[in-house]
Amino acid sequence: TPRARARRSLSNTMLAMSASSFVGTRPVIARRSAAPARRGAQVVQAATKVARNPNMQQLKAGYLFPEINRIKNEHLAKNPDAQIISLGIGDTTEPIPAPIVDGMKAAAEGLGTLEGYGKYGGYGPGEGQAPLREALAARFYNGVISADEVFVSDGSKCDISRLQTLFGGGRNIAVQDPSYPAYVDASVMNGQSTGYDEVSKQYENITYLSCNADNSFFPDLGAAKKSDIIFFCSPNNPTGAAATRAQLTALVAHAKETGSIIVYDAAYSIYISNPDCPKSIYEIPGADECAIETCSFSKYAGFTGLRLAWTVVPNKLKFVDGFSVKADWDRLMSTSFNGASNVAQAGGLACLSDEGMSAMTELVSFYKENAAILKKTFEDMGYTTYGGTDAPYVWVSFDGRDSWEVFTEILQKCDIVVTPGSGFGPAGDGFIRASAFGHRENILEATERLRKVFTKTVAA
Repeated sequence: TPRARARRSLSNTMLAMSASSFVGTRPVIARRSAAPARRGAQVVQAATKVARNPNMQQLKAGYLFPEINRIKNEHLAKNPDAQIISLGIGDTTEPIPAPIVDGMKAAAEGLGTLEGYGKYGGYGPGEGQAPLREALAARFYNGVISADEVFVSDGSKCDISRLQTLFGGGRNIAVQDPSYPAYVDASVMNGQSTGYDEVSKQYENITYLSCNADNSFFPDLGAAKKSDIIFFCSPNNPTGAAATRAQLTALVAHAKETGSIIVYDAAYSIYISNPDCPKSIYEIPGADECAIETCSFSKYAGFTGLRLAWTVVPNKLKFVDGFSVKADWDRLMSTSFNGASNVAQAGGLACLSDEGMSAMTELVSFYKENAAILKKTFEDMGYTTYGGTDAPYVWVSFDGRDSWEVFTEILQKCDIVVTPGSGFGPAGDGFIRASAFGHRENILEATERLRKVFTKTVAA
């Protein structure tokens, strides 16, 4: 009967749907598995016709910090009573200062009123609210950079990947070695790498600029003569080394001579106390013709979870054909980004008030005191250290030992998480990075645990 045929049709449709996977509204074709199955059983395996991105296939491991977190969780599963202290990922721990919270509170409460929603609600300008851009230019760039060159975003890490999209694939990239792993990983994902050398542990078409104690943590730039883009971080993560004015002058001169563009990561510049170490690349004459600078409120004010940053793209920066880099960046951001949270931007504006700056300086001083405690502890234990003065990281030499082996030993014997140096590049092997982001009592407890287990014995 027609009713019976309808029931059979509906039943067949439901069976077909149950054997398919759906992505959006398109069913994914269910293909038979080549694996043997029990007699009478039908095994299906979801698949699409889309090949995996070959750039993603080149990546050799998971991103560094989730990998460390996975190992930490495995340790906790085996040792549920362990009291883990993290000196690993650089995540802030202290409360955001009250003057800054007050700015965000006012913005959040304003969203509940008609007048306030008109000010803080809805889509804002994709490049950032004008008062914040003006305050950033005035507070950090002393008239060298104008507000229209400042682009507010949800994080420097995010902008590092967006810049790769801006430049496109097939570029020769240069990075400090060791350096923040996002530079290399994002380069590989965006098609800059042509392969991987298992012997050197380096991606091809990426130039690794070795930074170590022998060269005062400033690389031989001659190796980057063919590089299109140079990623440079000062103070460096992980070594904590801040580049001097003379060194940055040489970097800018190299970029102008070779026609390359510097992507300057200033995420930790507020930690610099050495007057000979610039806090911005734009303190160097001519840098506005060859450099992009990115910075963030994450380590300034504890905004790691709030997500607020800025990237400076100068008007004078041009592509080889004379086209404005800033114009393309504006076009890319307006397509891929709807602007940072209005509440977070209100917090950023509060950071830049006199009261907010004073509170941030006090917070940074706390973390720098933690760094000094860690640095002294390792040195008292007999280890050579770097950084920890103009940066919140202490770079500790373990005399050439495998850095993952040291990381594992410290975790197992002390219930302390550090970061293995080789996670930042091949030149980082033999070192660990200790982060100063932590409660004071945890920092002091960590030093006691480390002293008991890892103090070097002095030969008689």
